[in-house]
Amino acid sequence: MTLSFQELGISQERVAQLEKIGFTEPTNIQVQAIPQLLGGRDVVGQSQTGTGKTAAFSLPILERLDINQKAVQAIVLTPTRELAMQVHDAIAQFIGDEGLRVLAIYGGQSIDRQMLQLRRGVHMVVGTPGRVIDLLDRGCLKLDQVKWFVLDEADEMLSMGFIDDVIKILSQAPVDRQTALFSATMPPSIRMLVNKFLRSPATVTVEQPKAAPNKINQVAYLIPRHWTKAKALQPILEMEDPETALIFVRTRRTAAELTSQLQGAGHSVDEYHGDLSQQARERLLVRFRNRQVRWVVATDIAARGLDVDQLSHVINFDLPDSVETYVHRIGRTGRAGKEGTAISLVQPFERRKQQTFERHNRQSWQLLSIPTRAQIEARHILKLQEQVREALTGERLASFLPIVSELIEEYDAQAIAAAALQIAYDQTRPAWLSSDVEIPQEESSAPKPRLGKRRESSSDRPRSAWKSDSNNGEERHSSPKPKLRTSGHESSASPSKKIGSPTARESAS
Repeated sequence: MTLSFQELGISQERVAQLEKIGFTEPTNIQVQAIPQLLGGRDVVGQSQTGTGKTAAFSLPILERLDINQKAVQAIVLTPTRELAMQVHDAIAQFIGDEGLRVLAIYGGQSIDRQMLQLRRGVHMVVGTPGRVIDLLDRGCLKLDQVKWFVLDEADEMLSMGFIDDVIKILSQAPVDRQTALFSATMPPSIRMLVNKFLRSPATVTVEQPKAAPNKINQVAYLIPRHWTKAKALQPILEMEDPETALIFVRTRRTAAELTSQLQGAGHSVDEYHGDLSQQARERLLVRFRNRQVRWVVATDIAARGLDVDQLSHVINFDLPDSVETYVHRIGRTGRAGKEGTAISLVQPFERRKQQTFERHNRQSWQLLSIPTRAQIEARHILKLQEQVREALTGERLASFLPIVSELIEEYDAQAIAAAALQIAYDQTRPAWLSSDVEIPQEESSAPKPRLGKRRESSSDRPRSAWKSDSNNGEERHSSPKPKLRTSGHESSASPSKKIGSPTARESAS
Protein backbone atom coordinates (compact mmCIF):
# COMPACT_ATOMS: atom_id res chain seq x y z
CA MET A 1 0.00 0.00 0.00
CA THR A 2 1.39 3.40 -1.01
CA LEU A 3 1.82 5.96 1.76
CA SER A 4 0.06 9.32 1.45
CA PHE A 5 1.84 12.68 1.52
CA GLN A 6 0.45 13.31 4.98
CA GLU A 7 1.79 9.97 6.23
CA LEU A 8 5.21 10.98 4.86
CA GLY A 9 5.14 14.05 7.13
CA ILE A 10 3.78 16.76 4.83
CA SER A 11 1.38 19.20 6.53
CA GLN A 12 -2.35 19.06 5.87
CA GLU A 13 -2.31 22.57 4.38
CA ARG A 14 0.32 21.62 1.83
CA VAL A 15 -1.39 18.32 1.07
CA ALA A 16 -4.52 20.34 0.20
CA GLN A 17 -2.43 22.53 -2.13
CA LEU A 18 -0.93 19.42 -3.77
CA GLU A 19 -4.37 17.96 -4.34
CA LYS A 20 -5.43 21.23 -5.95
CA ILE A 21 -2.72 20.86 -8.61
CA GLY A 22 -3.33 17.14 -9.11
CA PHE A 23 -0.72 15.55 -6.79
CA THR A 24 -2.66 12.85 -4.97
CA GLU A 25 -0.15 10.04 -4.49
CA PRO A 26 3.63 10.24 -3.90
CA THR A 27 6.06 8.62 -6.33
CA ASN A 28 8.68 6.05 -5.36
CA ILE A 29 11.49 8.58 -4.91
CA GLN A 30 9.23 10.89 -2.88
CA VAL A 31 8.32 8.03 -0.53
CA GLN A 32 12.03 7.35 0.02
CA ALA A 33 13.47 10.89 0.14
CA ILE A 34 10.85 13.01 1.95
CA PRO A 35 11.10 11.29 5.38
CA GLN A 36 14.92 11.35 5.23
CA LEU A 37 15.02 15.08 4.43
CA LEU A 38 12.37 15.90 7.01
CA GLY A 39 14.48 13.96 9.50
CA GLY A 40 17.44 16.24 8.85
CA ARG A 41 19.64 13.80 6.91
CA ASP A 42 21.66 14.55 3.79
CA VAL A 43 20.39 12.60 0.79
CA VAL A 44 21.91 11.21 -2.40
CA GLY A 45 19.20 10.36 -4.92
CA GLN A 46 19.73 8.48 -8.17
CA SER A 47 16.79 8.90 -10.53
CA GLN A 48 15.90 10.11 -13.99
CA THR A 49 13.84 13.14 -14.94
CA GLY A 50 10.12 12.41 -14.70
CA THR A 51 10.27 10.43 -11.43
CA GLY A 52 9.10 13.33 -9.25
CA LYS A 53 12.41 14.34 -7.66
CA THR A 54 11.58 18.08 -7.66
CA ALA A 55 8.77 17.45 -5.18
CA ALA A 56 10.97 14.95 -3.33
CA PHE A 57 13.51 17.63 -2.34
CA SER A 58 11.36 20.78 -2.34
CA LEU A 59 8.38 19.67 -0.23
CA PRO A 60 10.48 18.93 2.89
CA ILE A 61 12.29 22.26 2.47
CA LEU A 62 9.02 24.20 2.11
CA GLU A 63 7.77 22.59 5.32
CA ARG A 64 10.73 24.04 7.25
CA LEU A 65 11.24 27.49 5.70
CA ASP A 66 10.69 30.42 8.09
CA ILE A 67 8.32 32.82 6.34
CA ASN A 68 9.24 35.62 8.75
CA GLN A 69 12.95 35.45 7.92
CA LYS A 70 13.51 37.55 4.78
CA ALA A 71 16.74 35.82 3.81
CA VAL A 72 17.76 33.06 1.40
CA GLN A 73 17.35 29.87 3.43
CA ALA A 74 17.47 27.31 0.60
CA ILE A 75 19.28 27.15 -2.72
CA VAL A 76 18.84 24.73 -5.63
CA LEU A 77 21.55 24.53 -8.31
CA THR A 78 20.58 23.29 -11.80
CA PRO A 79 22.78 22.88 -14.89
CA THR A 80 20.61 24.83 -17.36
CA ARG A 81 18.33 27.85 -17.47
CA GLU A 82 15.45 25.73 -18.73
CA LEU A 83 15.66 23.34 -15.81
CA ALA A 84 15.96 26.26 -13.38
CA MET A 85 12.72 27.71 -14.76
CA GLN A 86 11.02 24.31 -14.66
CA VAL A 87 12.01 23.67 -11.03
CA HIS A 88 11.06 27.22 -10.03
CA ASP A 89 7.60 26.89 -11.61
CA ALA A 90 6.99 23.55 -9.88
CA ILE A 91 8.01 24.91 -6.47
CA ALA A 92 5.82 27.99 -6.99
CA GLN A 93 2.86 25.64 -7.50
CA PHE A 94 3.69 23.73 -4.32
CA ILE A 95 3.80 27.02 -2.38
CA GLY A 96 0.42 28.30 -3.50
CA ASP A 97 -0.47 31.60 -1.84
CA GLU A 98 1.06 31.09 1.59
CA GLY A 99 3.56 33.95 1.17
CA LEU A 100 6.85 32.12 0.69
CA ARG A 101 8.94 33.58 -2.13
CA VAL A 102 11.07 31.58 -4.57
CA LEU A 103 13.30 33.24 -7.19
CA ALA A 104 14.88 31.78 -10.35
CA ILE A 105 18.26 33.31 -11.25
CA TYR A 106 20.03 32.50 -14.51
CA GLY A 107 21.89 34.16 -17.34
CA GLY A 108 20.04 35.80 -20.20
CA GLN A 109 17.67 37.60 -17.84
CA SER A 110 18.17 41.09 -16.41
CA ILE A 111 20.60 40.79 -13.50
CA ASP A 112 19.39 44.15 -12.15
CA ARG A 113 15.87 42.76 -11.76
CA GLN A 114 17.23 39.70 -9.96
CA MET A 115 19.30 41.92 -7.66
CA LEU A 116 16.20 44.00 -6.87
CA GLN A 117 14.16 40.90 -5.98
CA LEU A 118 16.96 39.60 -3.75
CA ARG A 119 17.08 42.92 -1.90
CA ARG A 120 13.33 42.74 -1.35
CA GLY A 121 13.80 39.33 0.24
CA VAL A 122 13.30 35.78 -1.00
CA HIS A 123 13.21 32.53 0.94
CA MET A 124 14.44 30.15 -1.74
CA VAL A 125 16.64 30.49 -4.84
CA VAL A 126 16.80 28.22 -7.89
CA GLY A 127 19.71 29.08 -10.16
CA THR A 128 22.48 28.12 -12.54
CA PRO A 129 26.09 28.10 -11.25
CA GLY A 130 27.33 30.98 -13.40
CA ARG A 131 24.65 33.48 -12.37
CA VAL A 132 24.77 32.36 -8.73
CA ILE A 133 28.52 33.09 -8.61
CA ASP A 134 27.99 36.43 -10.35
CA LEU A 135 25.47 37.51 -7.70
CA LEU A 136 27.69 36.17 -4.90
CA ASP A 137 30.63 38.21 -6.21
CA ARG A 138 28.45 41.33 -6.33
CA GLY A 139 27.43 40.77 -2.73
CA CYS A 140 23.72 40.64 -3.63
CA LEU A 141 23.27 36.96 -2.88
CA LYS A 142 24.26 35.85 0.60
CA LEU A 143 24.46 32.24 1.72
CA ASP A 144 25.11 32.76 5.44
CA GLN A 145 21.50 31.87 6.31
CA VAL A 146 21.24 28.88 3.95
CA LYS A 147 20.05 25.74 5.75
CA TRP A 148 19.27 23.57 2.70
CA PHE A 149 21.36 23.05 -0.43
CA VAL A 150 20.26 20.95 -3.42
CA LEU A 151 22.30 19.89 -6.47
CA ASP A 152 19.87 18.83 -9.19
CA GLU A 153 21.01 16.88 -12.28
CA ALA A 154 24.52 16.78 -10.80
CA ASP A 155 25.97 14.59 -13.56
CA GLU A 156 24.95 17.10 -16.22
CA MET A 157 26.31 19.94 -14.08
CA LEU A 158 29.72 18.31 -14.05
CA SER A 159 29.66 17.25 -17.70
CA MET A 160 29.08 20.89 -18.64
CA GLY A 161 32.25 21.92 -16.82
CA PHE A 162 30.64 23.46 -13.72
CA ILE A 163 32.59 21.40 -11.19
CA ASP A 164 34.77 24.31 -10.01
CA ASP A 165 31.75 26.63 -9.79
CA VAL A 166 29.80 24.07 -7.78
CA ILE A 167 32.68 23.56 -5.35
CA LYS A 168 33.09 27.33 -4.96
CA ILE A 169 29.39 27.79 -4.14
CA LEU A 170 29.27 24.84 -1.74
CA SER A 171 32.36 26.13 0.03
CA GLN A 172 30.63 29.45 0.78
CA ALA A 173 27.52 27.86 2.31
CA PRO A 174 27.37 27.17 6.07
CA VAL A 175 28.95 23.87 7.10
CA ASP A 176 25.94 22.80 9.18
CA ARG A 177 23.54 22.97 6.23
CA GLN A 178 21.49 20.00 5.00
CA THR A 179 22.50 18.88 1.49
CA ALA A 180 20.73 16.80 -1.15
CA LEU A 181 22.26 15.66 -4.44
CA PHE A 182 20.22 14.16 -7.27
CA SER A 183 21.72 12.62 -10.36
CA ALA A 184 20.68 10.25 -13.15
CA THR A 185 24.10 8.54 -13.05
CA MET A 186 26.81 8.22 -10.41
CA PRO A 187 30.23 8.54 -12.08
CA PRO A 188 33.39 8.85 -9.91
CA SER A 189 33.32 12.66 -10.06
CA ILE A 190 29.88 12.66 -8.41
CA ARG A 191 31.07 10.23 -5.75
CA MET A 192 33.98 12.56 -5.01
CA LEU A 193 31.57 15.46 -4.57
CA VAL A 194 29.35 13.39 -2.27
CA ASN A 195 32.30 12.31 -0.10
CA LYS A 196 33.58 15.87 0.20
CA PHE A 197 30.40 17.86 0.86
CA LEU A 198 27.70 15.51 2.25
CA ARG A 199 27.60 14.08 5.76
CA SER A 200 26.66 10.40 6.08
CA PRO A 201 23.97 10.75 3.41
CA ALA A 202 21.03 8.41 3.01
CA THR A 203 20.96 6.90 -0.47
CA VAL A 204 17.67 6.62 -2.36
CA THR A 205 17.55 4.94 -5.74
CA VAL A 206 14.78 4.67 -8.28
CA GLU A 207 15.42 2.10 -10.97
CA GLN A 208 14.19 2.68 -14.48
CA PRO A 209 10.45 1.99 -14.52
CA LYS A 210 9.92 -1.47 -15.99
CA ALA A 211 6.64 -0.39 -17.56
CA ALA A 212 8.07 2.59 -19.43
CA PRO A 213 9.59 0.68 -22.37
CA ASN A 214 6.35 -1.30 -22.78
CA LYS A 215 4.52 1.91 -23.60
CA ILE A 216 7.22 2.94 -26.05
CA ASN A 217 7.53 1.33 -29.46
CA GLN A 218 11.31 1.08 -29.91
CA VAL A 219 12.35 1.01 -33.56
CA ALA A 220 15.79 0.80 -35.15
CA TYR A 221 16.36 1.79 -38.77
CA LEU A 222 19.48 0.08 -40.08
CA ILE A 223 21.59 2.47 -42.15
CA PRO A 224 23.05 0.86 -45.29
CA ARG A 225 26.81 0.90 -45.65
CA HIS A 226 28.16 3.99 -47.42
CA TRP A 227 25.01 5.93 -46.48
CA THR A 228 25.02 8.98 -44.23
CA LYS A 229 22.48 9.25 -41.43
CA ALA A 230 21.29 12.59 -42.83
CA LYS A 231 20.52 10.90 -46.14
CA ALA A 232 18.61 8.09 -44.42
CA LEU A 233 16.60 10.34 -42.11
CA GLN A 234 14.53 12.00 -44.86
CA PRO A 235 12.63 8.87 -46.03
CA ILE A 236 12.29 7.73 -42.40
CA LEU A 237 10.58 10.99 -41.43
CA GLU A 238 8.32 10.81 -44.48
CA MET A 239 7.29 7.29 -43.49
CA GLU A 240 6.86 7.94 -39.76
CA ASP A 241 5.41 11.46 -40.09
CA PRO A 242 5.81 12.33 -36.36
CA GLU A 243 3.23 14.71 -34.95
CA THR A 244 5.81 16.08 -32.49
CA ALA A 245 9.39 14.90 -32.12
CA LEU A 246 12.65 15.54 -30.32
CA ILE A 247 15.57 14.61 -32.57
CA PHE A 248 18.69 14.05 -30.45
CA VAL A 249 22.13 14.75 -31.88
CA ARG A 250 25.58 14.73 -30.32
CA THR A 251 26.91 18.22 -31.17
CA ARG A 252 25.68 21.76 -31.72
CA ARG A 253 27.13 21.74 -35.23
CA THR A 254 25.14 18.65 -36.18
CA ALA A 255 22.00 20.25 -34.73
CA ALA A 256 22.45 23.35 -36.88
CA GLU A 257 23.30 21.43 -40.06
CA LEU A 258 20.50 18.89 -39.68
CA THR A 259 17.94 21.61 -38.92
CA SER A 260 18.99 23.50 -42.05
CA GLN A 261 18.62 20.36 -44.18
CA LEU A 262 15.20 19.51 -42.77
CA GLN A 263 13.96 23.07 -43.20
CA GLY A 264 15.22 23.01 -46.78
CA ALA A 265 13.10 19.90 -47.34
CA GLY A 266 10.02 21.81 -46.19
CA HIS A 267 9.62 20.45 -42.67
CA SER A 268 8.47 22.38 -39.60
CA VAL A 269 11.61 22.08 -37.47
CA ASP A 270 13.98 24.21 -35.40
CA GLU A 271 17.23 23.74 -33.49
CA TYR A 272 17.85 23.86 -29.74
CA HIS A 273 21.37 23.92 -28.35
CA GLY A 274 23.79 25.84 -26.15
CA ASP A 275 24.71 28.47 -28.75
CA LEU A 276 21.21 29.93 -28.73
CA SER A 277 20.48 33.00 -26.65
CA GLN A 278 18.09 32.69 -23.73
CA GLN A 279 15.45 34.68 -25.59
CA ALA A 280 15.72 32.36 -28.60
CA ARG A 281 15.37 29.29 -26.37
CA GLU A 282 12.30 30.63 -24.62
CA ARG A 283 10.65 31.58 -27.94
CA LEU A 284 11.28 28.09 -29.31
CA LEU A 285 9.88 26.45 -26.18
CA VAL A 286 6.65 28.43 -26.54
CA ARG A 287 6.38 27.59 -30.25
CA PHE A 288 7.04 23.89 -29.64
CA ARG A 289 4.50 23.61 -26.83
CA ASN A 290 1.92 25.47 -28.91
CA ARG A 291 2.56 23.10 -31.85
CA GLN A 292 3.79 25.97 -34.03
CA VAL A 293 6.89 23.91 -34.74
CA ARG A 294 6.56 20.13 -35.00
CA TRP A 295 10.10 18.88 -34.52
CA VAL A 296 13.08 20.10 -32.52
CA VAL A 297 16.69 19.01 -33.14
CA ALA A 298 18.49 19.18 -29.80
CA THR A 299 21.64 18.21 -27.96
CA ASP A 300 21.29 16.27 -24.70
CA ILE A 301 22.52 19.10 -22.48
CA ALA A 302 20.29 21.76 -24.03
CA ALA A 303 17.27 19.47 -23.91
CA ARG A 304 17.36 19.15 -20.11
CA GLY A 305 14.16 20.81 -18.94
CA LEU A 306 12.64 20.78 -22.45
CA ASP A 307 9.49 18.81 -21.65
CA VAL A 308 6.47 18.77 -23.94
CA ASP A 309 3.15 17.13 -23.17
CA GLN A 310 2.14 14.25 -25.43
CA LEU A 311 5.41 14.06 -27.34
CA SER A 312 4.75 11.43 -30.01
CA HIS A 313 8.32 10.58 -31.06
CA VAL A 314 11.90 10.63 -29.82
CA ILE A 315 14.47 10.14 -32.58
CA ASN A 316 18.05 9.17 -31.78
CA PHE A 317 19.85 10.58 -34.82
CA ASP A 318 23.07 9.95 -32.87
CA LEU A 319 22.96 7.04 -30.45
CA PRO A 320 24.05 8.14 -26.95
CA ASP A 321 27.11 6.70 -25.25
CA SER A 322 25.35 5.32 -22.19
CA VAL A 323 22.29 3.19 -21.49
CA GLU A 324 21.18 5.74 -18.89
CA THR A 325 21.13 8.55 -21.44
CA TYR A 326 19.18 6.39 -23.90
CA VAL A 327 16.51 5.59 -21.30
CA HIS A 328 16.38 9.25 -20.28
CA ARG A 329 15.81 10.28 -23.90
CA ILE A 330 13.08 7.80 -24.77
CA GLY A 331 11.34 8.44 -21.45
CA ARG A 332 10.23 11.81 -22.79
CA THR A 333 7.58 10.05 -24.87
CA GLY A 334 5.03 7.47 -23.73
CA ARG A 335 4.14 9.44 -20.60
CA ALA A 336 0.91 9.57 -18.61
CA GLY A 337 -0.27 6.24 -20.01
CA LYS A 338 0.13 7.39 -23.61
CA GLU A 339 1.96 5.38 -26.25
CA GLY A 340 5.11 6.76 -27.82
CA THR A 341 7.67 5.83 -30.44
CA ALA A 342 11.45 5.87 -30.04
CA ILE A 343 13.39 5.67 -33.32
CA SER A 344 17.13 5.07 -33.47
CA LEU A 345 19.34 5.36 -36.55
CA VAL A 346 21.81 2.49 -36.28
CA GLN A 347 24.92 2.25 -38.42
CA PRO A 348 26.61 -1.14 -38.94
CA PHE A 349 29.35 -0.46 -36.38
CA GLU A 350 26.71 0.47 -33.75
CA ARG A 351 24.93 -2.89 -33.70
CA ARG A 352 26.75 -3.98 -30.53
CA LYS A 353 25.68 -0.79 -28.74
CA GLN A 354 22.11 -1.36 -29.92
CA GLN A 355 22.17 -4.88 -28.49
CA THR A 356 23.47 -3.54 -25.17
CA PHE A 357 20.55 -1.14 -24.96
CA GLU A 358 18.12 -3.94 -25.82
CA ARG A 359 19.49 -6.19 -23.07
CA HIS A 360 19.23 -3.38 -20.51
CA ASN A 361 15.56 -2.71 -21.33
CA ARG A 362 14.78 -6.41 -21.79
CA GLN A 363 12.94 -5.59 -24.96
CA SER A 364 14.03 -6.16 -28.54
CA TRP A 365 13.83 -3.28 -30.96
CA GLN A 366 11.86 -3.59 -34.15
CA LEU A 367 14.48 -3.65 -36.90
CA LEU A 368 13.50 -1.91 -40.14
CA SER A 369 15.22 -1.05 -43.39
CA ILE A 370 15.12 2.44 -44.89
CA PRO A 371 11.63 2.92 -46.40
CA THR A 372 11.46 2.48 -50.17
CA ARG A 373 10.04 4.98 -52.60
CA ALA A 374 7.01 2.75 -53.16
CA GLN A 375 6.35 2.48 -49.40
CA ILE A 376 6.55 6.22 -48.93
CA GLU A 377 4.23 6.91 -51.86
CA ALA A 378 1.78 4.30 -50.60
CA ARG A 379 1.95 5.92 -47.15
CA HIS A 380 1.01 9.30 -48.61
CA ILE A 381 -1.85 7.75 -50.59
CA LEU A 382 -3.23 6.10 -47.44
CA LYS A 383 -3.01 9.41 -45.61
CA LEU A 384 -4.85 11.11 -48.49
CA GLN A 385 -7.53 8.42 -48.31
CA GLU A 386 -8.04 9.13 -44.61
CA GLN A 387 -8.37 12.85 -45.37
CA VAL A 388 -11.00 12.10 -48.04
CA ARG A 389 -13.00 10.03 -45.54
CA GLU A 390 -12.94 12.94 -43.10
CA ALA A 391 -14.01 15.39 -45.83
CA LEU A 392 -16.95 13.17 -46.79
CA THR A 393 -18.40 13.66 -43.31
CA GLY A 394 -17.67 17.38 -43.21
CA GLU A 395 -19.95 20.35 -43.76
CA ARG A 396 -17.97 21.97 -46.61
CA LEU A 397 -18.62 19.10 -49.02
CA ALA A 398 -21.85 20.68 -50.31
CA SER A 399 -19.96 23.72 -51.62
CA PHE A 400 -18.22 21.56 -54.24
CA LEU A 401 -21.16 19.44 -55.38
CA PRO A 402 -22.19 21.95 -58.13
CA ILE A 403 -18.73 21.55 -59.71
CA VAL A 404 -19.16 17.77 -59.73
CA SER A 405 -22.65 18.09 -61.21
CA GLU A 406 -21.27 20.17 -64.09
CA LEU A 407 -18.28 17.90 -64.77
CA ILE A 408 -20.33 14.69 -64.62
CA GLU A 409 -22.04 15.68 -67.86
CA GLU A 410 -18.73 15.18 -69.66
CA TYR A 411 -16.77 12.71 -67.51
CA ASP A 412 -17.30 9.57 -65.51
CA ALA A 413 -17.77 10.17 -61.76
CA GLN A 414 -14.87 7.89 -60.84
CA ALA A 415 -12.58 9.73 -63.24
CA ILE A 416 -13.54 13.08 -61.68
CA ALA A 417 -12.82 11.78 -58.18
CA ALA A 418 -9.49 10.30 -59.32
CA ALA A 419 -8.47 13.60 -60.94
CA ALA A 420 -9.28 15.51 -57.75
CA LEU A 421 -7.21 13.05 -55.72
CA GLN A 422 -4.33 13.36 -58.17
CA ILE A 423 -4.33 17.15 -57.75
CA ALA A 424 -4.43 16.86 -53.96
CA TYR A 425 -1.67 14.23 -53.98
CA ASP A 426 0.61 16.26 -56.25
CA GLN A 427 0.20 19.31 -54.01
CA THR A 428 0.99 17.46 -50.79
CA ARG A 429 3.62 15.04 -52.13
CA PRO A 430 7.14 16.04 -50.99
CA ALA A 431 9.04 17.82 -53.74
CA TRP A 432 12.17 15.80 -53.09
CA LEU A 433 10.26 12.58 -53.81
CA SER A 434 9.69 13.76 -57.40
CA SER A 435 13.40 14.37 -57.90
CA ASP A 436 16.22 11.95 -58.58
CA VAL A 437 17.03 11.60 -54.90
CA GLU A 438 18.53 8.18 -54.27
CA ILE A 439 16.33 6.16 -51.94
CA PRO A 440 15.85 2.40 -51.85
CA GLN A 441 13.69 0.74 -54.46
CA GLU A 442 11.45 -2.24 -53.81
CA GLU A 443 13.18 -5.37 -55.05
CA SER A 444 11.52 -7.38 -57.82
CA SER A 445 10.11 -10.79 -56.97
CA ALA A 446 12.35 -12.32 -59.64
CA PRO A 447 15.75 -13.33 -58.24
CA LYS A 448 18.42 -10.81 -59.16
CA PRO A 449 21.36 -11.54 -56.90
CA ARG A 450 23.56 -8.70 -58.14
CA LEU A 451 20.92 -5.97 -58.24
CA GLY A 452 21.04 -5.15 -54.53
CA LYS A 453 24.80 -4.63 -54.60
CA ARG A 454 24.68 -2.36 -57.62
CA ARG A 455 22.00 -0.22 -56.01
CA GLU A 456 23.88 -0.03 -52.75
CA SER A 457 27.13 1.07 -54.36
CA SER A 458 25.38 3.56 -56.61
CA SER A 459 24.11 5.35 -53.52
CA ASP A 460 27.64 6.19 -52.45
CA ARG A 461 27.82 9.59 -54.09
CA PRO A 462 30.04 12.57 -53.34
CA ARG A 463 27.05 14.70 -52.35
CA SER A 464 24.23 13.95 -49.95
CA ALA A 465 20.77 13.11 -51.22
CA TRP A 466 19.35 16.39 -49.95
CA LYS A 467 22.10 18.43 -51.56
CA SER A 468 21.35 16.91 -54.92
CA ASP A 469 17.73 17.94 -54.42
CA SER A 470 18.66 21.45 -53.43
CA ASN A 471 20.83 21.72 -56.54
CA ASN A 472 17.80 20.98 -58.72
CA GLY A 473 18.78 17.37 -59.18
CA GLU A 474 22.10 18.02 -60.86
CA GLU A 475 23.01 14.34 -60.92
CA ARG A 476 24.70 12.94 -64.02
CA HIS A 477 22.70 10.27 -65.83
CA SER A 478 23.39 8.80 -69.27
CA SER A 479 19.74 9.27 -70.20
CA PRO A 480 16.70 10.80 -68.51
CA LYS A 481 14.65 8.31 -66.51
CA PRO A 482 10.97 8.50 -65.61
CA LYS A 483 10.50 9.29 -61.94
CA LEU A 484 7.15 8.54 -60.34
CA ARG A 485 5.37 6.18 -62.72
CA THR A 486 8.34 3.94 -63.52
CA SER A 487 9.50 3.78 -59.88
CA GLY A 488 6.05 2.91 -58.61
CA HIS A 489 5.51 0.30 -61.35
CA GLU A 490 8.86 -1.29 -60.75
CA SER A 491 8.42 -1.51 -57.01
CA SER A 492 4.89 -2.90 -57.19
CA ALA A 493 6.29 -6.17 -58.44
CA SER A 494 6.62 -7.45 -54.88
CA PRO A 495 3.08 -7.66 -53.45
CA SER A 496 4.23 -9.49 -50.34
CA LYS A 497 6.00 -6.39 -48.94
CA LYS A 498 4.15 -4.46 -46.24
CA ILE A 499 4.00 -0.71 -45.99
CA GLY A 500 6.20 0.36 -43.08
CA SER A 501 5.61 -1.10 -39.65
CA PRO A 502 2.06 -2.18 -38.89
CA THR A 503 -0.14 -0.09 -36.61
CA ALA A 504 2.54 2.24 -35.32
CA ARG A 505 2.87 3.90 -38.72
CA GLU A 506 -0.86 4.62 -38.97
CA SER A 507 -1.07 5.95 -35.41
CA ALA A 508 1.91 8.22 -36.01
CA SER A 509 0.02 10.09 -38.69
